[in-house]
Amino acid sequence: MKSLRAILIILCCFAATAYCKPTGEERKGRDPLDLSGYDHFTEGEPHNAEYDHEAFLGKDEAERFDQLTPEEAKKRLAMIVDKVDKDADGFVTEDELKLWITHVSQRYIMEDVERHLSYTDLDKNQEVTWKEYKKGTFGDGPYDPSDIYDKHRQQTYQEAEDLDQRRFEAADMNKDGKLDKKEYGVFLHPQEYRHMKDVIVDETMGDMDKDNTGFISVEEYIGNLWPAYHGERNGEEEPEWVEREKKHFKEHRDKDKDGRLSKEELGLWIMPEGYDHVEAEARHLIYEADVDKDKKLTKEEILKHQDLFAGSQATEFGEYLIKIKTHEEF
Repeated sequence: MKSLRAILIILCCFAATAYCKPTGEERKGRDPLDLSGYDHFTEGEPHNAEYDHEAFLGKDEAERFDQLTPEEAKKRLAMIVDKVDKDADGFVTEDELKLWITHVSQRYIMEDVERHLSYTDLDKNQEVTWKEYKKGTFGDGPYDPSDIYDKHRQQTYQEAEDLDQRRFEAADMNKDGKLDKKEYGVFLHPQEYRHMKDVIVDETMGDMDKDNTGFISVEEYIGNLWPAYHGERNGEEEPEWVEREKKHFKEHRDKDKDGRLSKEELGLWIMPEGYDHVEAEARHLIYEADVDKDKKLTKEEILKHQDLFAGSQATEFGEYLIKIKTHEEF
């Protein structure tokens, strides 16, 4: 997924004592639906590693990783393998991969929470009330609620506030009117938590349902993946994957074959029942890199498939490869 679509955290311009009128740019990193512009697996096509690079690295992090020489990237990836191999037996198992992917995913979420706390936790007590969040995110005003706040989604101030307040209340699991660090992580990354599914579905429907019918047409679906589909193409030719996605929409996304996606069908797409993305990623990595088919990986097998692992969750969106030091603890 652009998923579940490149993760870019853009901090807003507020300081603790002075707030300027926000523009909505800081909310881009909070898209609940982060789809890649590429298919991961397409019928009749080989595995597309670009999906892993965009979905799990993000475009910006993939570009940063590209700055490393192949030799340096290989050296740092080897350091990661030693950390993933918890029992130091020379093999990386599915369970070890799952543990590592979960570890780096949670670390990313907590680092993201700290970044956001820096401008929304106004009293610096490690918790955020709705009042603090609203002030830190939307500013003091005055502003017209009908003004466009989020250019990315074409949302007014009032629409953006309403959406955020609903997500805030859903993430407030103990209903005490404030978010601690764990709950703030749920708020920022709701796709990781099953109880946030309704919120994610409603937000995604609001983003994609341009004609406000309560359904997503194939045109709206493609337009979300490729904005130029509805806009100025400036001579840009329609990518080959567009036709494949249209076919995928009709054959797989649209369960009742009525030519559109309902909320239920949208939910099955973005948060399918019984799907564990950590397990799926671990199995995917083993399937792709397990040369001798013994259902576990050696360091040699992983390094042989360096491009695959550089673009997976196992490298924490590529950043771990860049920052890793030999003395860091797991």
